[in-house]
Amino acid sequence: MSTEVIQQKQRLSLLSYNLQVGINSSRYSDYLTQSWRHLLPDSKRNENLSRVADWLSEYDVVALQEVDAGSLRSQYINQIEFLAHKGGFPHFHQQQNRNFAGLTAHANGVLTKYQSTQVTLHKLPGRISGRGALEINIESKGSAIKIISAHLALGQRARRSQLEYIANLVKNTEHFVIMGDMNCNKDTVLDVFKSAKIKVRRNPLISPTYPRWKPKYCYDQIWISENLEIIKSRVLNLGVSDHLPIMMEIEIPETNNAQKYIPVKQNLSKQINS
Repeated sequence: MSTEVIQQKQRLSLLSYNLQVGINSSRYSDYLTQSWRHLLPDSKRNENLSRVADWLSEYDVVALQEVDAGSLRSQYINQIEFLAHKGGFPHFHQQQNRNFAGLTAHANGVLTKYQSTQVTLHKLPGRISGRGALEINIESKGSAIKIISAHLALGQRARRSQLEYIANLVKNTEHFVIMGDMNCNKDTVLDVFKSAKIKVRRNPLISPTYPRWKPKYCYDQIWISENLEIIKSRVLNLGVSDHLPIMMEIEIPETNNAQKYIPVKQNLSKQINS
């Protein structure tokens, strides 16, 4: 037996999804005909969420936007906790941004198979309150990663301020992931990162995500720090909502302190991963 030093590289699967509180939309007219579902209980909502949970379970970290933290319309079910339980995620975090007299409880959420070392809830700037960024920090193979889930404003000025706020959160961070519903195209986001001198990666060939029935806009995005590698990324033709989910698999470089010494046989030709 001899000892080999094997550089372990961890892969992390990510997904971002604007869930529209479990409302299944298939045409623009649904915004009018199904508007009551944004305020009142719907018998199909939990059935839709259960379907979503089945394929969410494939991912390590899931960022959720437009979920309900438990109100009348969700039958007082916390949708983030519901999806975590159904999808097999041992950890979940939430940020409630708006609560309208108990009728609705607008929230962002993160489901994760990794325990967080730190969680921070950020109120994003804007003339109209109610937008937030949920930050979690995890460790994978000795590397710390900051993950931010956000749902940005519709207004251009407020959205720019919110992007600048988020850029400041990651400015001195070695490894980071930013994902969510940006409500703007990728060039707008990239311009803010460039102004802040932050180097990022994103799949340049990603497909539009909104509206789900005839995608035209790339509102849902995943951005990573330059020192992380994109293995694959695509938009999924799955789920409910008025948005399509977007996934990305990344590779995280391991720190020198995280090298593992693995005993291997002399005649073994292939590298062993533990």
